[in-house]
Amino acid sequence: MRTWQVERRKRTRHLIELGGLVVKAGIVDPTGDDRAIIFGALLWMADKLQSDQGERARELWAAMGKQAFEADPTTRRGTGRTVRAVRR
Repeated sequence: MRTWQVERRKRTRHLIELGGLVVKAGIVDPTGDDRAIIFGALLWMADKLQSDQGERARELWAAMGKQAFEADPTTRRGTGRTVRAVRR
């Protein structure tokens, strides 16, 4: 496989995982799958992270995310990576 193909697959997987976080966070249904609302919220978040309150937001959101990952049985404790189903 060519280098560009490997890099493209890595990027695709990364983007799919990020999209999965939007679903896992429960954002899709309350927004009616409105991409403008979701994008606007992400822009607000980026703005917040770049402000003088950025470090506090980062700490708070990281703690919330870690707690949610640890409470979710479909993720490996502490890694945030989804556990694949095992076929029997």
